[in-house]
Amino acid sequence: MISATEFKQALQSWASGVTIVTTHSEQHGLQGMTVSAFSSVSADPALILCCVNGTADTIAGIDASQCFAVNVLAATQQNASSQFAGGCSYEERFTNNPWHTAVTGSPLLSESLMSLDCKLIEKVQAGSHWILIGEVQACESRDGEPLLYYRAGYHELAIHDDT
Repeated sequence: MISATEFKQALQSWASGVTIVTTHSEQHGLQGMTVSAFSSVSADPALILCCVNGTADTIAGIDASQCFAVNVLAATQQNASSQFAGGCSYEERFTNNPWHTAVTGSPLLSESLMSLDCKLIEKVQAGSHWILIGEVQACESRDGEPLLYYRAGYHELAIHDDT
C-alpha cells in the first residue's frame, strides 16, 4: 500500500479546475471552501458531485441547509481560491468576493465562470472525505478562462493560434 504522501505527490500530475463550494444556514451563516474534486454525474437528472474533507466546518452548514453551490473559478480568481482555502475568516471570504443569493439560499460567487446551485441528495463517507451528490436547481455561466491547479500551483490555459 502507498502512503498518503506518495498518493498526493502522484495526484499533482492531474490538472484540475478549481471550485469553491458555498452554503448558507441559519445555524452556521455563510460558509465556503476551496475544492478541487468536482465532477458531473448525470445530465438527466442534472447531478454533480464534489468531495469535501470530513473535518471541514462547511460540512456542518451543508448538513443544516441541505443545499450547496459549486462555483467554478475564473483565471482571475486566484485570490478567492486562496482565501476560501483557509487564508481568512468566513466573514472576510464573503466580504472580499462579490456574491449573490441562489434559488436554494446558497451564495453564488458573482465573478466565477460557472455556478451550480444544488440540493443535497446524498452524502457518502469515503475515507477522510464526504462525497456530496447534488441535484442542480439552477445554473449561471459567464465568459472567461478557467483557473487550473497543477503541481501544487495555479495555472491558466495557454491558447494557441493555429492560423
